[in-house]
Amino acid sequence: MIRRNPRGDLPVVHPNAFVDPTAILCGKVIVHENVFIGPYAVIRADEVDANGHMDPIVIGAHSNIQDGVVIHSKSGAPVTIGEHTSIAHRAIVHGPCEVGSNAFIGFNSVLFNCKVGNGCVVRYNAVVDGCDLPDDFYVPSTERIGPQTDLATVPKVSAQASEFSEDVARTNNSLVQGYKQIQNEF
Repeated sequence: MIRRNPRGDLPVVHPNAFVDPTAILCGKVIVHENVFIGPYAVIRADEVDANGHMDPIVIGAHSNIQDGVVIHSKSGAPVTIGEHTSIAHRAIVHGPCEVGSNAFIGFNSVLFNCKVGNGCVVRYNAVVDGCDLPDDFYVPSTERIGPQTDLATVPKVSAQASEFSEDVARTNNSLVQGYKQIQNEF
């Protein structure tokens, strides 16, 4: 469902993107080409700051927002998802937040008030809150990374984790074309 926010902003979705009919995109959302937005995802840009300003939520080209993902932002702060990035099932991305390109955010993970660099992998049930992860960092499952975390203890992404991330992105990119072909059937 594509709908306006109370201010009147309407999402802008590239014609080559696929948004599942059960997903909700509300407000100042920009979805670039060949993006897959899965069932029951919610991307909602509807809050403004004290001056009435709102930055958009931007989903970069060739990325995928999987089933049940929630992307929102506090007080109109920006949220940017890079290109070729996967946000896996039921993850929460809450702005202000920036996720780089070629990143993977795992199932049920939570990102808030952070920057996740290019090529990072955040595994399932992890939390990144209030810090910036440089490019190519690997956050193991169930870890909590915050402002007090010594980033020297956070490993770099292995070749195996990088290959997994690339495979997930490729798989979801192929779903865009398949679902676009049958979208009038549902």
